[in-house]
Amino acid sequence: MGQFTVRNIEDDVKARLKRRAASHGISMEAEVREILRNAVKDDDLSAGMGLGTRIVARFAGAGLNEPLLELKGQGPQAITLET
Repeated sequence: MGQFTVRNIEDDVKARLKRRAASHGISMEAEVREILRNAVKDDDLSAGMGLGTRIVARFAGAGLNEPLLELKGQGPQAITLET
């Protein structure tokens, strides 16, 4: 496993990380690892997905079950309103 050092973190950021870690019952180091894991998780999931697929994935637990049309390479289209 790799490792790196983060320097010059503001005192208030460190204090908030420490409180957050304590509330989760883990070390500050474990908390930072979890934050970093979550920060890049969406990058892996959305790589190669179209916007519609990403929207469906994001709202899957909210009852969005209808397929969304992928509009790859299509620009905006004007509409006409009948009066």
